[in-house]
Amino acid sequence: MTTLTKEAGTPSPAGAGTLLSVRDLHVSFKTEDGIVKAVNGLSFDLQRGRTLGIVGESGSGKSVTNLTVLGLHNPQFTTVEGEILLEGQELTTARESELEKLRGNKVAMIFQDPLTALSPYYTVGRQIAEPYMKHNGASKRAAWDRAVEMLGKVGIPNPKERAKDYPHQFSGGMRQRAMIAMALVCDPDLLIADEPTTALDVTVQAQILDLLKDLQQEFGTGIIFITHDLGVIADMADDIMVMYAGGAVERGTVDEVLRSPQHPYTWGLLNSMPRLDADLDAPLEPIPGAPPSLLTPPSGCPFHPRCTFQDRVEFRDRCVDVRPLLGPDRGSACHLTAEQKRTIFIEEIKPRLG
Repeated sequence: MTTLTKEAGTPSPAGAGTLLSVRDLHVSFKTEDGIVKAVNGLSFDLQRGRTLGIVGESGSGKSVTNLTVLGLHNPQFTTVEGEILLEGQELTTARESELEKLRGNKVAMIFQDPLTALSPYYTVGRQIAEPYMKHNGASKRAAWDRAVEMLGKVGIPNPKERAKDYPHQFSGGMRQRAMIAMALVCDPDLLIADEPTTALDVTVQAQILDLLKDLQQEFGTGIIFITHDLGVIADMADDIMVMYAGGAVERGTVDEVLRSPQHPYTWGLLNSMPRLDADLDAPLEPIPGAPPSLLTPPSGCPFHPRCTFQDRVEFRDRCVDVRPLLGPDRGSACHLTAEQKRTIFIEEIKPRLG
């Protein structure tokens, strides 16, 4: 039976500046093949006006975590345990009517594919105006004016006319800008961006990231930015949480995690990234193996089947039997000692990163 240890103690209570607090979150789904443990004991905080970047491979639990924050799961097939506090309000036990008052008002989401997230049957302006009418009791004229204003804020040229267009008449970058306008129309306290630049070319991607940063400064919004691209995170986020197999394996500020990563999985992510200053003939170094099935997650440390450093742990069976958990502050969920992590990074990992 797997036992649990916490590397840095129990997460501390949320502070006064905390916008979102997630405590010991577990999310599982009923499927024909069994129970999928999509999120397993996740805890984190987001402070007002800051951006938390969540990174990890597909299937690590990033999107499920944030869909659960919004309550966008089917309770018939989903089990949620733990606490999600938005400005002190518990969301896991909230009624659907309470969540509807929050969605689009206090918390909003930018989805990965705006073409499927936007309705093809209504104009872009109407879709942006609708949540403003619902949450603010505004008239149709006032809501339409607000929609035009927001399209202008996100850089859509000639917003009065473009508000009358349908989503298919917008380019990919413009649709993403329209999604951002819709998400921010009610000045939400929390914005969740689920890989919002994945399908965009690098020029448009940079424009979208700059836009989000500018709007965050204007509205003071807390942002959760989900991506698999560490380059985007380096540009966008204040803090980083690295997820693997439904849990957090490393947490810290951008500088801490990218300049001195502590977890073997984070080392693998950084090593597998192409670099402009690297030898063009040098092959990329992928992480060996594949992410585990969340139907039958591995015992102990979930990364141990792929970890090339577990032989450095003094009592190697700990990796197989004991699951290390992440504490509330800077750190990593790994059985390697702090000195071992420091030595491995300086002598083996850092020279590869340049």
